[in-house]
Amino acid sequence: MQIGTATAERGELEHGYLEVTDLPTGGSERLPVTIARGEQSGPTLWVTGGVHGNESTGIAAVQDVLGSSVPEGLSGTVVCMPMCNPAGIRRTNRHSYYHDDDPNRFFPATDAGDTTGRRVQELIDERLYETIVESADALLDLHTAQVGSEPFVIRDRVLYGEARTESEATALAARLEALARATALPLVNEYPATEYADRNLHRSNAGAVLNEAGIPALTFELGSHHAIEDPYRAAGVAGVYHAMVHLEMLPEMPDMKGETPTLESPVSYPVRRFVGPRASVAGFCRPRVETGVPFEAGDVLADVVSPHGTVRETLEAPHDGYVLGWRAPTTYENDAVASLAVRDEGDLVAPRS
Repeated sequence: MQIGTATAERGELEHGYLEVTDLPTGGSERLPVTIARGEQSGPTLWVTGGVHGNESTGIAAVQDVLGSSVPEGLSGTVVCMPMCNPAGIRRTNRHSYYHDDDPNRFFPATDAGDTTGRRVQELIDERLYETIVESADALLDLHTAQVGSEPFVIRDRVLYGEARTESEATALAARLEALARATALPLVNEYPATEYADRNLHRSNAGAVLNEAGIPALTFELGSHHAIEDPYRAAGVAGVYHAMVHLEMLPEMPDMKGETPTLESPVSYPVRRFVGPRASVAGFCRPRVETGVPFEAGDVLADVVSPHGTVRETLEAPHDGYVLGWRAPTTYENDAVASLAVRDEGDLVAPRS
């Protein structure tokens, strides 16, 4: 297999770079890539990270999936690309400095409008996408979430319409669920289908690979941004290994040489992502609930206080669920103060329209 300058034969691990655009100052923007091929044939798993430049734990986890050798007993191929947004990583920023865009909202989509012409970040995403889907049987895209967040895996909604029938989407959703549950990370569904499209998440890395190419793809969220949290790095690596066992690429879990956190959902019902609650006043948000602790609809989650510490507003839970992570405490009117996992009774398969 060859990706960019990296070429690996059976039983080999090789490093290289994929060039994705030229730079005005000379040279090119290039993404580091590592390929490991087993002696036996099998699926190709892509593991990507650093799509957001401040999400360091995801980068470190992708780097550590392969290390310096082919995993013992590997069947098939693992492709690791830990730094998919070098322009953001250079300045430790979520966005790239190409127009200061979020690079995880420009992957290809059949319904993407083009009113101004495609810009650099969209071209980079398209070239990365085309390289992934040329060989991938599954994709794991490693990220981090809000401050204080614990790891979880996101399952996207599967859309049907032009790309696939409803029955084909249902079959794809079943494959996606099996892969998600195999990771042994708490499972959180994406936003409801309409909100999912409004947020352009079908044009994220995992969303595009799943809904455009029909390849099972998941997003890992591994703790907080701007720092490498080692237990969650290990949890991410373990999640990838669990997926490889599920895909029959490894006969068993490799020795992790140390303990990884035991991660279970704190609730027994299915959950989805929810941004909120939202403050109606400006102030400083003071959480009253820790991340990962279940709550019921109507429970108090946080207070918004004045500069002197006086409570100006008390925010209640709109649904049953638990806190995934808290946002910045500085709060303006209508700001969401948290990212929640709330009870989900919606369809996992939805029409693209």
